[in-house]
Amino acid sequence: MRRILIVLLLAILLLPAPHKNKPELFGPGPLLVTARALPLSATDPAIHSSGALDYLGGWQLSSPHRGFGGISSLLVDGRDEVLALSDSGTLMGFTLHPGPGSRHPFIAPLPVRTQDQDQPWWAWDSEAIAHDPVTDRYWVGFEMLQRICRYAPGFSRVESCRTWPEIEAWPETGSIESMARLPDGRFLVIAEMGMRGDGTHDTLLFSGDPAESATPSPIHLRYVPPKGYRPTDAVALDGRRLLVLNRRVTLKDLFTATLAVIELPASPRPDDRLWARPIARLAPPLLADNFEGLAITREGSRIILWIASDDNHEFFQRTLLLKFALKQGRPDIP
Repeated sequence: MRRILIVLLLAILLLPAPHKNKPELFGPGPLLVTARALPLSATDPAIHSSGALDYLGGWQLSSPHRGFGGISSLLVDGRDEVLALSDSGTLMGFTLHPGPGSRHPFIAPLPVRTQDQDQPWWAWDSEAIAHDPVTDRYWVGFEMLQRICRYAPGFSRVESCRTWPEIEAWPETGSIESMARLPDGRFLVIAEMGMRGDGTHDTLLFSGDPAESATPSPIHLRYVPPKGYRPTDAVALDGRRLLVLNRRVTLKDLFTATLAVIELPASPRPDDRLWARPIARLAPPLLADNFEGLAITREGSRIILWIASDDNHEFFQRTLLLKFALKQGRPDIP
């Protein structure tokens, strides 16, 4: 049975993504989400940390809505309100601690431009999200369409989209997987399977908005992941440091994840290497699944990290949401 599962998992992760499991089109509406609390370790409830991460809580999420799941990226605000994006162009908003003033839970498809309405519903493989808190605009990276789109506040409409030849050169089912917006307005986009001959992942550093036609061509950098892992999401810690979530699937452990720090050079040049420095690992008996979403918030002086899994709408996977505090001052966190 275990070997059958690993074959299924490898098919999901390494072959062109089938659309049979993706929910067909539906309209916006309310969303009921159930959250079941989980310990970090399945064998020892006293374990509350992994590497540089202190465990603050974790939940298995479920919903009767057929569109729920498939979370590939997410944003979280200071009130623990979650805005999750699935790999089929679906937004899901909910909160872990409902109260006065909380957002009403909802589910809705991303808006689509008139000229894009002939695209099949399953092609909107949205894998990455970024947000500018000043303008309240959003950016979404689409893997199969190989484009980046910018959305108005509240996702009310599509403002602009751009397809870059640098991204079109990546495999269609392994292109945009990680996208982070830096505080100065630059964007970093990492290919999941757009790899060089030496195993590094092609990485694009944009000097400005990647959805704008006036933005200059990006600089090519090289992301060096932990051995055997592929990047699935990234967030900025500050102007130069980023956290990258990495995923691996093996016969022994099935899904595992490694969180790593990378640091941009002060003056990046083409082909500069971004070396991943692992700071935490999630593998059995700790909670582990197909982790694809990474978000960052702050509680006072603490940096809070959120990690979510993509269940691929498969019966043998789970939608997990984990909350950690980053241990600061450690030598492995520069």
